[in-house]
Amino acid sequence: MLPLITHLTATLHTARTRWRTARSAPERGDMPDQIVWIALLVILAITVVGIITAKVIAKANGIGM
Repeated sequence: MLPLITHLTATLHTARTRWRTARSAPERGDMPDQIVWIALLVILAITVVGIITAKVIAKANGIGM
């Protein structure tokens, strides 16, 4: 029982330390900007893949047998 309590206490201490570190970090404002840029790049990549796929399919349908 004692090792379990020791383990839980250590885990709780680690979680509290990480929480305090994460909350006090001055770089917290950068995350929304990064998320917006990543989302825009993903949308751009999906659009490019869609355009290329449409052109390849059109070209393949244009080939006569």
